[in-house]
Amino acid sequence: MEDGGARIRRRVSVRKRNRGSLENLCASPCPAELQPAEDLEDEAAAGSRRRKIGSPEPAQENDSEEDMFGGYDSFTENSFLAQVDDLEQKYMQSPELVTDSATKGLSSEGIKNKLSVATMSCFTDSETTVKSQSGLDVPAGPESENDLLFDVPSSQILYFESMQNSSGNLGERGGNSLQSPNEEPACSRKERPQQSDDLSKVTASPEPNRRKSVTDRLKSAMTGNATAQTPVFSRSKQLKETVLSEEISVAKKAIESPSDDLGPFYSLPSRVRDLYVQLKGIKKLYDWQHTCLTLSSVQKRNNLIYSLPTSGGKTLVAEILMLQELLCRQKDVLMILPYVAIVQEKISSLSSFGIELGFFVEEYAGSKGRFPPTKRREKKSLYIATIEKGHNLVNALIETGRISALGLVVVDELHMIGEGNRGAVLEMTLAKVLYTSKTTQIIGMSATLNNVEDLQEFLKAEYYTSQFRPVELKEYLKVNDTIYQVDSRAENGMTFSRLLNYKYSDALRKMDPDHLVALVTEVIPNYSCLVFCPSKKNCENVAEMLCKFLSKDYLNHRDEEKSQVIKTLRDVGNGKVCPVLKHTIPFGVAYHHSGLTSDERKLLEEAYCTGVLCLLTCTSTLAAGVNLPARRVILRAPYVAREFLRRNQYQQMIGRAGRAGIDTVGESILIVQERDKKQVLELINGPLENCYSHLIEGFSKGIQSLFLSLIGLKIATSLDGIYQFMSGTFFGVQQKVLLKEKSLWEITVDSLSYLTDKGLLQKESCGDTEHCFRVTKLGQASFKGAIDLAYCDTLYRDLKKGLEGLVLESLLHLVYLTTPYDLVAQTEPDWMVYFRQFSQLSPAEQNVAALLGVSESFIGKKASGQAIRKKVDKNIVNRLYLSFVLYSLLKETNVWSVSEKFNMPRGHIQNLLTGAASFSSCVLHFCEELEEFWVYKALLVELTKKLTYCVKAELIPLMEVTGVLEGRAKQLYSAGYKSVMHLANANPEVLVRTIGHLSRRQAKQIVSSAKMLLHEKAEALQGEVEELLRLPPDLPGLGVPNTEET
Repeated sequence: MEDGGARIRRRVSVRKRNRGSLENLCASPCPAELQPAEDLEDEAAAGSRRRKIGSPEPAQENDSEEDMFGGYDSFTENSFLAQVDDLEQKYMQSPELVTDSATKGLSSEGIKNKLSVATMSCFTDSETTVKSQSGLDVPAGPESENDLLFDVPSSQILYFESMQNSSGNLGERGGNSLQSPNEEPACSRKERPQQSDDLSKVTASPEPNRRKSVTDRLKSAMTGNATAQTPVFSRSKQLKETVLSEEISVAKKAIESPSDDLGPFYSLPSRVRDLYVQLKGIKKLYDWQHTCLTLSSVQKRNNLIYSLPTSGGKTLVAEILMLQELLCRQKDVLMILPYVAIVQEKISSLSSFGIELGFFVEEYAGSKGRFPPTKRREKKSLYIATIEKGHNLVNALIETGRISALGLVVVDELHMIGEGNRGAVLEMTLAKVLYTSKTTQIIGMSATLNNVEDLQEFLKAEYYTSQFRPVELKEYLKVNDTIYQVDSRAENGMTFSRLLNYKYSDALRKMDPDHLVALVTEVIPNYSCLVFCPSKKNCENVAEMLCKFLSKDYLNHRDEEKSQVIKTLRDVGNGKVCPVLKHTIPFGVAYHHSGLTSDERKLLEEAYCTGVLCLLTCTSTLAAGVNLPARRVILRAPYVAREFLRRNQYQQMIGRAGRAGIDTVGESILIVQERDKKQVLELINGPLENCYSHLIEGFSKGIQSLFLSLIGLKIATSLDGIYQFMSGTFFGVQQKVLLKEKSLWEITVDSLSYLTDKGLLQKESCGDTEHCFRVTKLGQASFKGAIDLAYCDTLYRDLKKGLEGLVLESLLHLVYLTTPYDLVAQTEPDWMVYFRQFSQLSPAEQNVAALLGVSESFIGKKASGQAIRKKVDKNIVNRLYLSFVLYSLLKETNVWSVSEKFNMPRGHIQNLLTGAASFSSCVLHFCEELEEFWVYKALLVELTKKLTYCVKAELIPLMEVTGVLEGRAKQLYSAGYKSVMHLANANPEVLVRTIGHLSRRQAKQIVSSAKMLLHEKAEALQGEVEELLRLPPDLPGLGVPNTEET
């Protein structure tokens, strides 16, 4: 014991030394790493009195209650402990202060600045102040004679923090604590041994009823702290961060200079090149990619459109340009993708880059995304959005005056600008960026562009194209038993290739007249195959037919993994699995279309990518969705539903053939009937379709919606200003082709008059001769909520009527108000199911139907086929039916049971749920702009969350991670991963071993996405703290000298 006391005295009586700021704690190397070799040898010779960082000795146990300090209470002549003890005795003897409040005052005022130390990881010796929890700077150095903390080792200062947080006020017993006595600071938690038992023995009092003095507490703290090990920190990680920071600094200067020197990797740090090798296996760029990245127009940041065949590597060029903007120019980037699934795939693949390189990757799809986006303190953001969310994001940036912070907008599948209402929204987004920010660069890419000149004029862009494909694509046509190769040089566009050599029985020929079995068995199971079918039902039928005639040998190919796929599907379906999939998956075959749930589709895609499944029968949507390449692509017929195939669609489908790095050649085979032969030859030899603006076609979602937002955002408020804006749109470029009866000026005037008559705009004078427009409250709510103008007045009436008798005993009334209007017209109720569900309603729920004017007798008559004289609004009836579907889903959270109950495909039900979640978010923003609907605000926040996830509450945190759907969330939760923090700190190898049917690549993406989400939340909280502590610039009296100081 004597020896132990001497050791402690030696540790605490070292010379005083200046300590660096705690904020630089983790940035400095550990003492052992800076110590010269000679000193280490001397230390080894000195014995085991001091522990080396590299190999810490076990903490020495202290089982005795004996005072380790041996009565030694003074570290200096003017002992701080003695002063504290005297002060405490004085307070304890004072009759009016023998209360807990007196002790509280003592602890908070008397020694607060001496014990309070900010929680950090390690210490540096470069600076001379220590920040306390109170926010004050405590001076360091020999001047502070009474400051004991600068006479003790770093580990003791960390321990003081732990003790202070655990005890709260030193005079209180059993008070609330922020940190337990045994809890270490974050950076040293892994390196320190478990001390709870030891410390409890050291700090335990033999007399439970006696309150410990401050002296005893300090002694106890130092005693436990004396056995604490010095934390170990990774010097290699610090060096990597330092090197990356220096390389980014050099890259910033290089990219701004006129020099042709591209640096280590296209003006990016070498770390980016290493990450592409490590994460994507890309060691070298294709020649066309190098050429495109080194174009003078790209170096000058001019707008660019580039076009290549599918699988040519377009995305990599866009990613490098995005990284240049994020890292070197320190600007935010927006990437617009066509579908939610592709957004989530891109989020997963780029999250690892964000974590390693120090930028945020944010998802804007479905109901996800914050408007306006969070303003980051230092790091920049990569926003990955769908077309609709991208438009809302640009609106929010313009409204808050932050559009200039957006350095780059990347649009994938640019040809979609010519496709219906979504194309109109994409055009509005790009037109606003062009008009409001002269510093934002726009990059557009596509595999199917024809009238590029119009797009170039609209975007003021350069154009680059190449016909490069990493894998050669051979196109074939199959007519009867003969296969022809597509050859543009031949007279009729095709040349004979071969005859099919496959023995068909009469039964097989009857079931498979198109010889699909012969075509697919030439490649599977060793290679992959996609079969595109005209309809969803045809996908299922073809998959079943193929499995009836495939050899039983296919059952043995990776049979265990296929069994695991079926098991996982059963888990995802709450014990149920589609009977078609249950039959086809053992053969390595599955169907893929929108009738499946997103969980099922994702699981089948993963199985196909890993080779467990070798054949997918699918609809045309797969061609524009996630990247699922194949050795052979077969087009079952030249139709999509009942419409003949377009050249653009054909190009996208056959573009899936040929997997870079796996196949040496890709094949596409289009099955042609004699009656379609002529039309097919025109298809394969004809040009791509032109892109045309759709602003004028979809009035409510197009030009009128655009005008409302232009005026609401104050981009243009006069007739002349709006006309000038319109002249710069894609529609303005093509007006001579598109406008036959009216001029652009007349259309502009008519649209503004319509919006004024509808009560969305108001005209007012803004000069002697000119009139300006401003949005009304309803107009502001409509454009802020992104409500289709065809339904905005209907929505207002429904919400207004709802206030008269809002039923809150169940969610049914609110669910009805957030059921999307555009899905109602596509609905045809099953009247028997409708009547059955209606009869099961509670009295409160029947009140909802009564308020809407739908009676049980009406539904009963429809179900029995009786004539109905009383007129009822069909839209209300159909909308209530969809509300029943959503309401049942919210109550049961089981898509399968609701699918069976309403006799609807489970994929359609899930699409309805996704649409309702998105529309609920829109209605919430609509209500936020109208004071009369204040009651809906709090209600819709919670409802939107329920519709977005529609799972048990414990799974919601996991589903916030991009790419984690309900089925995967259940697996992770069952395995013990119950929060984002668990996933962010998970080991991908452990995930692969414990989670069924999870590849290593997917495990890494989940961990990366979780880390990114955690970083985003931490950054947002830190930003809020800084905002709260910042001195208000409009503070009264700011700048007036203090009278006391004067």
